[in-house]
Amino acid sequence: MNLSTIKNPDFLKFMTVEEMNALSAEIRKFLIDNISKTGGHLASNLGVVELTIALHYVFNTPKDKVFFDVGHQCYTHKILTGRASQFPTLRQYKGLSGFQKRCESEHDVWEAGHSSTSLSAAMGMAVARDLSNESYQIVPVIGDGAFSSGMALEALNEIGSERRKMVIVFNDNKMSISRNVGALTSGFSRLRSSKTYTQIKANMKKNLRTNSLGSSIYNGLKAFKDSIKDVVIDGGVFEEFNVDYIGPVDGHNIHDLIQVLRAASMHDGPIVVHVITQKGRGYLPCETDREGKWHGVGPFDVQTGKPLVEIPEGWSSWGGFMGDELCRLAEKNEDIIAITPAMVTGSFLNRFFASYPKRSFDCGIAEEHAATFSAGLAVSGKRPFLDIYSSFLQRAYDQINHDICRMDLPVVIGIDHAGLVGDDGETHHGVFDIGILRPLPNLIIAEPMNAQEARDLLYSAFSQKHPYAIRFPKGKIPTSDLEEAKLIETGTWEVFNDSPENKVCIMTYGDLVSPVLEKVTVNSLPVTVVNCRFIKPLDTSVIERMAAENKKVIVYESDMKAGGLSSAILEYINDEKINLNVRRFGIGDEYIGQGSINQLRKEIHIDLSAVISEALKEC
Repeated sequence: MNLSTIKNPDFLKFMTVEEMNALSAEIRKFLIDNISKTGGHLASNLGVVELTIALHYVFNTPKDKVFFDVGHQCYTHKILTGRASQFPTLRQYKGLSGFQKRCESEHDVWEAGHSSTSLSAAMGMAVARDLSNESYQIVPVIGDGAFSSGMALEALNEIGSERRKMVIVFNDNKMSISRNVGALTSGFSRLRSSKTYTQIKANMKKNLRTNSLGSSIYNGLKAFKDSIKDVVIDGGVFEEFNVDYIGPVDGHNIHDLIQVLRAASMHDGPIVVHVITQKGRGYLPCETDREGKWHGVGPFDVQTGKPLVEIPEGWSSWGGFMGDELCRLAEKNEDIIAITPAMVTGSFLNRFFASYPKRSFDCGIAEEHAATFSAGLAVSGKRPFLDIYSSFLQRAYDQINHDICRMDLPVVIGIDHAGLVGDDGETHHGVFDIGILRPLPNLIIAEPMNAQEARDLLYSAFSQKHPYAIRFPKGKIPTSDLEEAKLIETGTWEVFNDSPENKVCIMTYGDLVSPVLEKVTVNSLPVTVVNCRFIKPLDTSVIERMAAENKKVIVYESDMKAGGLSSAILEYINDEKINLNVRRFGIGDEYIGQGSINQLRKEIHIDLSAVISEALKEC
C-alpha cells in the first residue's frame, strides 16, 4: 500500500494477519530507504515494526495512550498516524522530529528524548484518568535497557503499590544503545528462557477447561493472576514489585502479539507484557551489530552499509579523540578508570574498554549511580573519568554537587556533545550544563578550542586534585601534527591579535574560537580575540585589562546566556565595580529545535556573521 495515504491507524482493524505481515515488510523497506538519506535511529525502529502494528490494532489511539520510552523507536508509530509523507524531512530543520512530539499529532501523548520516563508518566496518567472517572487504556512501551535506570524502578515500585490499570509493554531486545549490563539483565535472561507464550497456550487451554470458569477465563483472562499465574507464568522481578506478568511473546509474530495484548487489555491492574524483539530486524548490518553502531546513524549507502560522509584522514570526532587521549594517559597511570552510563560506543570508549577491561565500567542507564560511583573511586585514591553526554549529565546534578564537588574529589568529567548538537533537537542540545555546574564550589570547567588544547586540558585535569569538567562538542576536528601534552594553568585564558589600539574584544570558547580568530586575521580586523578556555575560574586579569584599555567586549557563546560565561563576567565586573561595556551573544530563554548547527545559530542570531557584524560597528 502507499504509506503516504495513511491518515490514522483505524485501517488496521480491517486487515488480516497476512496483510499486516506484508505491511511490516513494506514499512521496513520504507524506513531503511528514508533513514539512509536523512540519518536517524535505524536499528531500534526496525525492531518494533510488528509490535507497533499490533499495538495500534488492539488499542484505539489517541483515546488510549500508547507511547514509547525515550521515543527514538516511534517511526512506525508516526507512519501509522499519518506522517509518512513527512519522512524526507526527518530530523531536518523545521522537519519531522525523530522523537514523539505532541505538536505533531494528537496520537503523540508524551514526548521525551531521555530514557526511563515512561513509567512515571504512565502512573501520572493513570491517577488522572481514575480521578476523572474515565476508562481509557495506558500503554507505555519500555525497553530492557531503560529498566537499569533507577527512575524506572522507582515508578515500578509505586505502580505495584497503587495497582492502577495499565499495560506495560516490556520490549526486550537485549540492547539499549549497546549491549545491556547489570544484574537486572541476568534476571531478564531467565525470563526469556522460560516458557514462551506459544508454548503455554496449549497448557492454558488444558488447565482452564477443567476449571468451572472455563472459557470465560480463557477468552477474557479477567481473573488472570489468580487463575493462571501459578500454572504457566513466573513473573520474576516484576512479581517482586507486585506487578502481574505475561510472556515472553515473539515480538515479530503479529498473531500472538494481538492475542496477548488483548488479554492484557482486559486485565484489572498493572500488567507487564514481555515482548522479545530483534533490534535491527530486516537489515543485516543492523542485525549483526553488537556495539550499537547502528543505533543512530547518518546517511548511508543501503547496499554497502557504509556512511556517505567519512571522517577524512588526519581528522577525528571530538569524542573519538578524547577516548584515544584517555587511553594514552591510562598507559602511564594505572589509577585512571573509565565510567560511562550505557554510552560505551556513543562516547567512543570502545578502545579503552578493550584495552583496560578491569578499569572500565558501564553502569547502564544510571547517570546518578555513575557519578557517585566515580566519587567512591576518587575518595579511595583512583582517578575516575566520567564520560557523559551534556544532556544526560543533567540527571546526575545532585550527585555531582553533593558527592563529588562538596567533598572536592578529583573526578574528571568528560562532558560530551556539549553545545548545540543539531538533528536530535531540544532534548539533546548540551546547552544547560554550564549554568547547572558553574555555581558548584571546587569545580573547574574548561572547554578546548582544538585538539592540542584538548590533549593539554585532559593531561592537566589528571595532574591536579579537584573536580574538573572538560566540555567538548559533537563534530570532528583535525588531529595531525600535535605536540606532547603540557600543563595548562587553571583559570588562564589566551589572547590573540592583541593590541591596546583595538577597540573591540571578542571573548569566546571551545570550537567558536578558531573561526572567530580566522575571520579576524584574514580580514585584518582591529579586534582582540580571547580564548576563554576556562569558564570557571575566570581569568580576571584579562577582564581587568580589557576594561583598562576601554575595549567594548562581545561575549560569544553557543550555550545558554543565563548562568553562562557572559553571566560570570557580568557578575564579576558588577561585584568589583569595573566599568566594562559588554554585549552578549548566546541562547536566550528558549528551547532550540532541530536542524544543522549552522542553521540553528543563524536562526537565533548567534552565527559568526552576526558576531563579526556587531564587532565592525564598534571598530
